[in-house]
Amino acid sequence: MKIVIDAMGGDHAPKSNVEGACEAAKMWKDMEIILVGDEAQIRPLLQDAPSNITVVHAPERIEADDEPVKAVRRKKGASMVMAGRMVREGEADCMISAGNTGALMTTGLLVVGRMDGVERPALAPMLPTTDGKGVLALDLGANMDAKPEHLVQYAIMGSIYREKMHGMPKPRVGLLNVGTEAKKGNELTKEVFPMLEKANIHFVGNVEARDVLESNCDILVCDGFVGNVMLKSLEGTAGSLFDVLKKEFTRNFMTKMAAAILMPGLKRLKKMMDYKEHGGAPLLGLQGLVIKAHGSSDKRAVLNAIRQARTALENQLIATISSEIAGNNSGK
Repeated sequence: MKIVIDAMGGDHAPKSNVEGACEAAKMWKDMEIILVGDEAQIRPLLQDAPSNITVVHAPERIEADDEPVKAVRRKKGASMVMAGRMVREGEADCMISAGNTGALMTTGLLVVGRMDGVERPALAPMLPTTDGKGVLALDLGANMDAKPEHLVQYAIMGSIYREKMHGMPKPRVGLLNVGTEAKKGNELTKEVFPMLEKANIHFVGNVEARDVLESNCDILVCDGFVGNVMLKSLEGTAGSLFDVLKKEFTRNFMTKMAAAILMPGLKRLKKMMDYKEHGGAPLLGLQGLVIKAHGSSDKRAVLNAIRQARTALENQLIATISSEIAGNNSGK
């Protein structure tokens, strides 16, 4: 099992990527981890590193403010592009990057390649829920526009992901909408609703944004524009909530005493809402496994992304999705 990491991707690169890779390499001796990036920056961080870590020098890197398509096409020696090429050519089984999201999506499409039968790959992060199980939401930003058939494929790929990765034999699929009634929404949601009912999935109907965190579905499908707006709203709300709580609990002696009593529960809440626990978001629908780690990932988040990749590879996630999509298309 070989996992290649874009060592230059992310806010804390290459340090967090190298540290997370070292932790993973020590934990799983049967796995080879390849760090792609500026060797001069990476080597000093590899003191006492295990032997199952190797370095491939990349003379360029894709910056956060680079225009995705131009960067991928022009920077052939960028760490992200080289990592994608290694997956495409079979030199690695999976790639992980915390870099420019748009560039990673472009790398997935132009370098790794789209899976046969899949029209639009989807970015599928896990969102926290009140019961701790989470909801897989897709698409949350890979494609700003979508057709009904794209959402059906998202539902199928998401169902396979939750079955293979989380052991859910019959995951519930919900459609993000402005109301729970079947005929609510815009033209896209109205058209796709009956298609989801007929698909070989466990469709539970429309889900309103206010109920997403209440565990009323295991997979949430939507177009990338709506999904990304929802994601940013949730992230912003969570961040503001913790900021307000911090200010209130440090206001005076009495609130500090209350904070001390509530601290264990608050820590559990913060951990439940922490993206670092989930590792990353897969780009589902590509020929190879590509995982997008959060831009501000630390070594723990990188380690969890590697754990996520390992589980996906062990369960043959890509092959299963490919087979299911092919079977679904042949039945049309």
